[in-house]
Amino acid sequence: MWMHHMFDTKSESFAEAFAKHESRYKDDVEGMQKVQRWRTALTAAANLKGHEFPNSGESDADCIKRIVDQISSKCNTSVSYLQEVVGIDTQLKKVESLLKMEINDVRIVWIWGMGGIGKTTLAKTIFYKLSSQFEINDVCFLENIKEKKHKMHSLQNILLSKLLREKDNCVKDKEEGRNLLATRLKCKKVLIVLDDIDHGDQMEYLANDLGWFDKGSRIIATTRDQRLIGENHVVYEMETLLDRDAIKLFELYAFKKKVPNECFKDLTLEIVSLAKGHPLALKVWGSSLHRMDITEWKSAMVRIKKNSNVEITKNLKISYDGLEREEQQIFLDIACFFRGIEKEEVMQVLESCYFGPKFGLRVLVNKSLVSISEYDTIEMHDLIQDMGKYIVQRRKHPEKHSRLWNVEHFNEVVDNNMGTMPVKAIWFTYCQQQSFNKEAMKNMTRLRILCIRGDKYDLFFSSDSNSHDGSTDGSIEYLSNNLRWFVWHEYPWKLLPRNFEPKKLVHLELRWSSLHYLWNETKVPFYLRYFLFYLVLEL
Repeated sequence: MWMHHMFDTKSESFAEAFAKHESRYKDDVEGMQKVQRWRTALTAAANLKGHEFPNSGESDADCIKRIVDQISSKCNTSVSYLQEVVGIDTQLKKVESLLKMEINDVRIVWIWGMGGIGKTTLAKTIFYKLSSQFEINDVCFLENIKEKKHKMHSLQNILLSKLLREKDNCVKDKEEGRNLLATRLKCKKVLIVLDDIDHGDQMEYLANDLGWFDKGSRIIATTRDQRLIGENHVVYEMETLLDRDAIKLFELYAFKKKVPNECFKDLTLEIVSLAKGHPLALKVWGSSLHRMDITEWKSAMVRIKKNSNVEITKNLKISYDGLEREEQQIFLDIACFFRGIEKEEVMQVLESCYFGPKFGLRVLVNKSLVSISEYDTIEMHDLIQDMGKYIVQRRKHPEKHSRLWNVEHFNEVVDNNMGTMPVKAIWFTYCQQQSFNKEAMKNMTRLRILCIRGDKYDLFFSSDSNSHDGSTDGSIEYLSNNLRWFVWHEYPWKLLPRNFEPKKLVHLELRWSSLHYLWNETKVPFYLRYFLFYLVLEL
């Protein structure tokens, strides 16, 4: 069966049309050249070979589906993405030369460089460009692996399901996953990108051996840590943007493809000079200055110049300074606690604490401070997250921080009764036995989020043996009446504090706790929308 349509530029209908155009342009050389180009293009189209299928009893619908699948595998599905990639052509060619696609072997190439310099962008561009050389089911891009380091078997599941197109793969642990990868992919020529490797185990359990893959396979890995790259591995070191490309990238975000007014030219050159070719800084600064007038640009320049000798992380704070107060608080919560978490869950927490979190999140996205992944998780760049944590940690002592996410800092505060008013939120996962002083939170009157999570088989809390009589009788001495979000896996006491008033509480989760009852008298949590007491046997 042939799927093909023929036409002839000299047939009656086409000849008549071309005669009219040639008559119209008979005294116009450029016009006649244009008509000739039309004729050549139509002739070339007519001579294209059709799609041939043997007479195998296949229905037209099945044939069409096969055509669509083949074309899809050849097409770039992210044309809009590639159109916004600036200044990457030279680096792309260098990496392609390292990949040596013409050689039928298995090859791993590393892309190494500092945060925000464009490693992921380069890897994505290569991935989209080379995908057409592989079968549609044999390509996989695993993004932001660093944030999923504790879920190695989940990453292995994603890799196996995408490359084998089997939805029922269920790797229970990373050793099983490694064995499956080593045995199931031997006959597949694959293209895999492992983005943001930050630990040796990640490569070991995802693409440790060239023998796992068939000839022609290519593995691309990106990292900020040069120590993870073996001595004999092929590596490309990222370069900053050339000035002309840096200007293009900045203007893309500052003016959104509009032609910039001449009055912005000098300021643009100054900002580009300060960014020193760093793509993320250009993108964030450009987004922050979008739709601002020349006076606001000059004001922003003063702040940028003031911090021109410190690292880019601090310079990016200019975008934070331009936010409203509530937007700043939402940004800090995301930077400290919520990167990589599903948007729906994050919004539930934020809605318990703020009046307009949806609008606030949209502002952060528009300013390139936050992004929403294809899996609907909240994401932000490493440098942006570092900037947020820098803002919180500017004060030297942990008890002066508004947010605690670091286990060591948390222990320092609670072990020494150092909790003070600035602490607004505590959120961490703990995987070792932890004692807890009953008086630890007695001064945390502004605490609105308290989330201590963990796996039942990994997380063990106990009350401090040096506190009072060393038993779990009674309760912790104090909990803030400002608490909106209260999660404590294995809460170690029998009840909640008597002086705790849950009037603002929205979410209560005390799974695996030692609770016998919540409190001694009647209390009405007016705003409570969710509570969970899973496996609380004594309640």
